[in-house]
Amino acid sequence: MAQQHGGDIYRNKVNIDFSVNVNPLGIPEGVKQALKDSVEDCLHYPDPQAVKLREALADYSSVPADWILCGNGASELFLAAVHAIRPKRALLPVPSFYGYIHVLTAMETEVVTFPLALEQNFAVTKDLCDVLTDDIDMLFLADPNNPTGQRLASDVLQEILTACRKHHIIVILDQCFAELSGQQCHISQELTGYENVVVVRAFTKQFAMAGVRLGYGICSNEGLRRQIQRQLPEWNVSIPAQQAGIAACRERDYMARSLTLIAQERSYLEREFTSMGMKVFPSHSNFLLFRSPIPLYEPLLERGILIRDCSNFQGLDEDNYYRIAVRTHEENQKLVEVIGELIWDGKV
Repeated sequence: MAQQHGGDIYRNKVNIDFSVNVNPLGIPEGVKQALKDSVEDCLHYPDPQAVKLREALADYSSVPADWILCGNGASELFLAAVHAIRPKRALLPVPSFYGYIHVLTAMETEVVTFPLALEQNFAVTKDLCDVLTDDIDMLFLADPNNPTGQRLASDVLQEILTACRKHHIIVILDQCFAELSGQQCHISQELTGYENVVVVRAFTKQFAMAGVRLGYGICSNEGLRRQIQRQLPEWNVSIPAQQAGIAACRERDYMARSLTLIAQERSYLEREFTSMGMKVFPSHSNFLLFRSPIPLYEPLLERGILIRDCSNFQGLDEDNYYRIAVRTHEENQKLVEVIGELIWDGKV
């Protein structure tokens, strides 16, 4: 299977897309309106410093605006950070988002992997500290992790960050799904005393804005921020993206409704899948990793349902690991119904 994200609706006939982990409520109405209103301003270049967007993000995230870098999605910020640091060796707990390997290999960085234990549901533990040594230049760490949905325990995260600081390791802390976890996640806690940490977040998943392309990084280290900023193109964040981001930062009620829906529907899917003999991994986010007793990707796609085949995640290359987004109850019921038919009616 090609190394790609989910969401390939352009080469498949898809009625329901469970392969992309975006907010099931869709784009907030305020964001839609901001995108429409921005069209008249598109004859101008966008603000290269994204001042108003950074101010909105500073208020939203409770950090100084000067700490914030804006990018054309989180992926641009990952690439800019790797270009800025030029690490010789980088460490990745696996399974994790394969995009990290993509940006590291683009710089010909040696990638060292740390396999997470199936017996611990692929959770990152303090055992990771045992391989944090002076010859590691960069660590990519996701909280929550993709594709497992696991959050890092606070004490585990602090011990890992402390070990990285001791060994002068730059940490790229991917929190693109943090706001959808329903748990408190204060950026200041991760950055206080850790000038070696770059937190990366995105509007993609939280506000269902994948096509807008907007992400942001937060770093308390001025020198490191400047290094990364120099790797970003001028005008890399469009006027529609900046206006959409500003509007999204106001969507407090939308986020509250989202978290309620996600928690309810995730529990529903966990129960239904477990009853059908699936191995369902515990998740704190808006998606679930599971292992099926039968192949599901092609049979579901034939029925217009796209899920994420996880065989290209390192550590999940055995048969029948899949990831699905938590969507609306009607859509989730349809998925459960079709999988039930495939399993119990012997159609595979």
